Amino acid sequence: MRLDSVSGDDLPEKDLWEKVKSGDEKAREEVIISYRPMVFWLANKLHVSPDSYQDLIQEGMVALIEAVDRYDSTRGVKFITYAYYRVKGHMINFLERSEAKAPEPIEIDESFYRHEVFYDEDWLADLQEAMRSLTASEAEIITAIDMKGLTAKELAQRKGVDISYIYRIRRRAIAKLKKVFGVT
Repeated sequence: MRLDSVSGDDLPEKDLWEKVKSGDEKAREEVIISYRPMVFWLANKLHVSPDSYQDLIQEGMVALIEAVDRYDSTRGVKFITYAYYRVKGHMINFLERSEAKAPEPIEIDESFYRHEVFYDEDWLADLQEAMRSLTASEAEIITAIDMKGLTAKELAQRKGVDISYIYRIRRRAIAKLKKVFGVT
């Protein structure tokens, strides 16, 4: 997106940024409005719940405004690049704060739990044997989340650890169990 094509005065981008830095509110507003679609695009890429979407947009807009106010055109970095990383970073930080966790990893393969090995009549004995291959921490996390029904967030709070630690240990435990059961 080129700012000079958005500006009502058809100013080159350099001139527009000079106006923004000199305090021209109209030029500042033009820049903010012209880059607003990027905020919505990034919010859609993060796939958040509808309850969090408006707050995420608001956080992104605040980050965009801060980016406009702090951008230094003399440093040789395009504004779109500068703004993209600032807005995305603020949005991710907001999600981490509001959900008290990092975004849940998608690579956990839940199909492991639906594998036919668990429908065999000896599945409990097989599972108990496989659980012996796990460390105490891995077994505790698998038991709490997958057998007792706790959420990763609840378990992290009980243990006083970051939720990303719980996900990491669970992912490693699932990989070990898959190996024991020969599940790919």
